Amino acid sequence: MKYLITGASGMLGRDLQAALADSTVTALGRADLDVTDFAAVTDAVAGHDAVINAAAYTKVDDAESNEDTAYAVNAVGARNLAAAASVAGARLVQVSTDYVFNGSATAPYGEHAPIDPISAYGRTKAAGEAFVLEENGDRSYIVRTAWLYGEHGPNFAKTMLRLASSHETVSVVNDQLGQPTWTADLAERIVTLLDQDAPAGIYHGTNSGIASWYDFARSVFAAAGLDPDRVKPTDSSQFVRPAPRPSYSVLGHEAWAAAGIEPMRDWSAALAEAADRGVLRA
Repeated sequence: MKYLITGASGMLGRDLQAALADSTVTALGRADLDVTDFAAVTDAVAGHDAVINAAAYTKVDDAESNEDTAYAVNAVGARNLAAAASVAGARLVQVSTDYVFNGSATAPYGEHAPIDPISAYGRTKAAGEAFVLEENGDRSYIVRTAWLYGEHGPNFAKTMLRLASSHETVSVVNDQLGQPTWTADLAERIVTLLDQDAPAGIYHGTNSGIASWYDFARSVFAAAGLDPDRVKPTDSSQFVRPAPRPSYSVLGHEAWAAAGIEPMRDWSAALAEAADRGVLRA
């Protein structure tokens, strides 16, 4: 099987390349492929059996004032890839986000729970999902993920360790709940979807369990051999940003079981292995 990865130079894209190291892969970063250019996308997709779209406009706060730009990448780009995959007879994995939900739930969001994005970023990713289902739904996987960290690129875990080197204490919100997710685990699970020819549909690609950002930060400190008590709790009112954040981003994983695939492991186990592998470096 021949794979195409878009957004291949990003944090997830790099781990996808590692997960497919023994396969035939075309890896295209932003400089290599403009996903908003339909002709270029059509040419890139031709001859591939599976496309994994990790290209995205992920500047959540900037999207509030640049929604058209975010829409071009997150929605039009997804539509272009889905349409090109349909013509090529290829399967598509569209990486999406917890931001398609409004964050007001009190129990994990199921894969088919109603979406209701509250930010520009969320709206553009929701539009991308709709285009994928419309253009290539029978051969596509929408994989929603959240709270990503990994070896390559900036992320929350690395930010915490960088702050630890210059601050005696750090304040982290304890009123937003989600699932810290290691990109290496997510990449492996995306490849499993394709290799096992799982049913098309929506899957929630997050590590299991539940944590607040405060819990996550304390665990990062502990995993790095630092005193977790240096992390102090606060609430979201102290960190007002342009884009509203979902206060509850815990996703359910029923689709994995229905496909005969184990859900992703608990986030704390993934973090421990990431630390052992030296991923948690500022």
